[in-house]
Amino acid sequence: MDTNRITSRNKKILVGALAAAALGAGTFGAVSATAAPAKTGAAADPAPRDLTTSTHLTVDAAMKAADAALDAARQDNQRVSVAVVDRNGNTVVTLRGDGAGPQSYESAGRKAYTAVSWNAPTSVLAGRLAQAPNLKDIPGTLFLAGGAPVQAKGAPIAGIGVAGAPSGDLDEKYAKAGVAALTK
Repeated sequence: MDTNRITSRNKKILVGALAAAALGAGTFGAVSATAAPAKTGAAADPAPRDLTTSTHLTVDAAMKAADAALDAARQDNQRVSVAVVDRNGNTVVTLRGDGAGPQSYESAGRKAYTAVSWNAPTSVLAGRLAQAPNLKDIPGTLFLAGGAPVQAKGAPIAGIGVAGAPSGDLDEKYAKAGVAALTK
């Protein structure tokens, strides 16, 4: 009997068995992922007093705000990037305008994150650096004018950041145009 032939046959069987096991595991994972939710009131449900609800912009609203900010910049012949982040600082949408500088993309996101984190325009926050210079060391933040918070009932629900214009005042003007578009 040829041992190479037996080894080859054993390898085929092993590979087939592994493939079947992987397929079975994948099927099980898909079934588990689509399992029915637990019944209301089940022991695993937290008490209502332990839950909170937060308000977030829809993707459509974020696009509306970003488009408005980008349009405001275009009217002034400025080439900018615009970012909209949710209450948790996660990016919802980022638009890099035609001709915007490479640094503007990341800067817009960081300005939006900073604005929503402190619920204040970044121009105001930049002024606070004199009293607390270590603020600039917080990861993901950028204390330059150009970020504006979006509020609902006084609480921050999103941030809009604009970067790329020759001044932070212009960047912030465009960010505020994005905020204003959400109130129409």
